[in-house]
Amino acid sequence: MTLAGKVAFITGAARGQGRSHAVRLAQDGAAIIAVDVCADIDAVPYKLGTSQDLDDTAEAVRAAGGRIHTAVADVRDEIALRRAYAEGVAELGVPTIVIANAGVAVLSLDTHPDEWSTTIDINLTGVYNTVQVAVPAMIGLGQGGSIVIVSSTAGLSGVAGNSPGGLGYTASKHGVVGLMRAYANYLAPHWIRVNTVHPTAVSTGMIENEAVQTFVQSSPSMHGMGNALPIGRLEPEDISDSVAWLVSDAARYVTGVALPVDAGFTNNK
Repeated sequence: MTLAGKVAFITGAARGQGRSHAVRLAQDGAAIIAVDVCADIDAVPYKLGTSQDLDDTAEAVRAAGGRIHTAVADVRDEIALRRAYAEGVAELGVPTIVIANAGVAVLSLDTHPDEWSTTIDINLTGVYNTVQVAVPAMIGLGQGGSIVIVSSTAGLSGVAGNSPGGLGYTASKHGVVGLMRAYANYLAPHWIRVNTVHPTAVSTGMIENEAVQTFVQSSPSMHGMGNALPIGRLEPEDISDSVAWLVSDAARYVTGVALPVDAGFTNNK
């Protein structure tokens, strides 16, 4: 599944799934424009990626034989995101691959007044901003392309609990499926494919922190959740394998699809 000569624009790339996607696509030959906010956000109850984490992503991509441009930008800030994108294009060229990966899970027993708005702004509006920033140049290039939006099993079921952040998480992860389907139809004449992936729990900082784990254990609506296959959590690389397939020519006729990568979680509900 060679991606030689292609450029990928990836948000939330400082760590976790974003870093894994960047490294995997670099291994397949793509150059990477990697963006992350590199700062904590008040409403988010765990530490986010840092500038050092983004530097570590760059090092990992280079070790995989890839070229990379990194930039600090918040997906909620369209102007900053456009600037980061433009800087990457100037160095590496126009992306024909977009991975809208940046997201948060504001799941905590200590309710924050901004947790609903923060979740929607990052997980839904941030995805919209990412696609809107990248699509005009992709269309102009005339070479088609692939957009993958990282959703969640919460985008296929109602599992994130009764709190403003939990409801916002489920709503936002459902919302990006609607965006995907609309974009898939709109962009199909340009041979740009758009899909979502829906991971079950993945071993990243978004899940492996005290606030989220305490929330999950304390929420009756989340009790009894589990994968059908006998595994607790997937690794970021498991999701990256599916992302790499979706952006490759092996999936050249796959568009408008919500793809669970969930060890049977959705089927087990």
